[in-house]
Amino acid sequence: MGEYANPLFGCFEDPALCIITFIIPCYTAGKTAESLGESCLLYGILYLFTECIAGCIIRGKVREIKNIDGTMFKDFVLSLFCPWCALIQDHREVDNTKYDQSIARV
Repeated sequence: MGEYANPLFGCFEDPALCIITFIIPCYTAGKTAESLGESCLLYGILYLFTECIAGCIIRGKVREIKNIDGTMFKDFVLSLFCPWCALIQDHREVDNTKYDQSIARV
């Protein structure tokens, strides 16, 4: 099993994503879910009303797809205490996956 390609507190490495997530985190959550094949609108709204639960679900899906170590409890704690950093880490992880897949097609 692997680890995240980006550190949890590496969220400041992408200032634009950091600002967008700070102002409208439901947008980043929706776009991350969309990259995972889920509904952008559904997860955006879910994140708006239940930030911790939606963050935990998204994080679990990212870990499952990328075969990353972790537990649902850890996902919940990170989504509760560091929601934006966890969301940015998930979004960047999915972006890395999309980038890797596009290179594989070339």
